[in-house]
Amino acid sequence: MIVKTLEQIELLKQSSLLVGKTLAEVAKILKPGVKTIDIDKLAETFIRDNGAIPGFLGYGGFPGTLCISINEEVVHGIPGKRELKDGDLVSIDCGTYMNGYYGDYAYSFAIGECSDEVIKLQQTTKDSLYLGAEQAVLGKRVGDIGAAIQSHVESFGYSVVRDLVGHGIGKNLHESPEVFNYGRKGTGKKLPENLVICIEPMINAGTKNVVQGNDGWTITTRDKKASAHFEHTVVVKAGKPEFLSTYEYIEEVLKINNNIR
Repeated sequence: MIVKTLEQIELLKQSSLLVGKTLAEVAKILKPGVKTIDIDKLAETFIRDNGAIPGFLGYGGFPGTLCISINEEVVHGIPGKRELKDGDLVSIDCGTYMNGYYGDYAYSFAIGECSDEVIKLQQTTKDSLYLGAEQAVLGKRVGDIGAAIQSHVESFGYSVVRDLVGHGIGKNLHESPEVFNYGRKGTGKKLPENLVICIEPMINAGTKNVVQGNDGWTITTRDKKASAHFEHTVVVKAGKPEFLSTYEYIEEVLKINNNIR
């Protein structure tokens, strides 16, 4: 695990905040009828205009700036000609690379008139992220994060995806440790102060089992029920974690854009 200096943390914060601003720009155009490729192009332009490069584009061969995953798609959805529809739950994951450091986090948007079931899954997943993040403090272990997420979502009858995890972040998009969204309290690697990690619960309405699509990227739920994905970047600190990411910019747009929540 690579513990960061205060200077490195500040650079990570700059990259991270650009992710939030990019997702806010994206949120402004989210509505039924918008093509996912147009969302992606907007994000790429905004990131480059702000002195950074897209963190996902070309990473491992990924063809987009954003991962846009709709309804039963869990993560890694490829932008294309598909149009958003009323009632969709759209998870958008964004990465940036600036000044030698990555930013990476995600938000799930409810488009138009969504069912109560979709809104409940969205909110429960978001709540679980913050409960997990509360455990990212000196003296805790990786398992404490996963246990907090798992116990919360399972109390609602939802399931935690086992095949995909959170991660450390820095000069590389994915660093040690793996941050599981399930686990037992008091287990796993100890969390050192100033470790920077991405916590990202991927929560399914039905089975935890997932499958990979023919495109080699898109992960979907096996039972085709909806999935939600939220992600924050946090620094392990004594007492309480420090958030490098924020949903503030996104939620300012949500107050204005009646097409999404």
